[in-house]
Amino acid sequence: MSYGDPNNPYGAPQGQQPQQQQPGYGYPQNQGQAPGYGYPQAPPVSPYGGPAAPTTMPGSVGAARVMMWVIVGLQVVGIAIFAFAAAALNAAKDDESLKDNTAFQDLVGDSTGVIWGYVVFGLAWLVFAAVLATKFKNGGNGARVTILVFAIITAVLGIYPFVIVGLVHTVLAILVAVFVGNANGKAWFNRPRY
Repeated sequence: MSYGDPNNPYGAPQGQQPQQQQPGYGYPQNQGQAPGYGYPQAPPVSPYGGPAAPTTMPGSVGAARVMMWVIVGLQVVGIAIFAFAAAALNAAKDDESLKDNTAFQDLVGDSTGVIWGYVVFGLAWLVFAAVLATKFKNGGNGARVTILVFAIITAVLGIYPFVIVGLVHTVLAILVAVFVGNANGKAWFNRPRY
């Protein structure tokens, strides 16, 4: 049925053009708002149902990425300190004045190997952290889970072997796990990629 149909009981009378209805009593006034019925717009919905995926990285996820890079920087400093300590112990081990002290030689021999082991482990952990920090922009849910596991293990390692030095690592790792594991992190890492 249309306005021009004579059988339309709701149409305009014959020979008259339909008029624009003016707002009056009971008709919502949209003062300075977009045209509509005065109700707020619904949030955008993705074609797959549910809320639309974020198009920009949420602030908490961006903060987690920055914290991962801070962890990488702290690991560089830690590796340099451990490598310097191991090299100093090797030099002390070769010192002629300390060759006769067998207790010192035994301690240095065992300590040097452990410290070089920390250097190698720290270097591998640094590379792993740097790779994960680069995955924040394009990584999927697998990257999110890996970052969560990395952050939890880093927090535990910061508590146990490196108590005082690892305190900053522990706090940063806990914050990374919280920010990546919350709803914003889940929405960011699970967004569709085209």
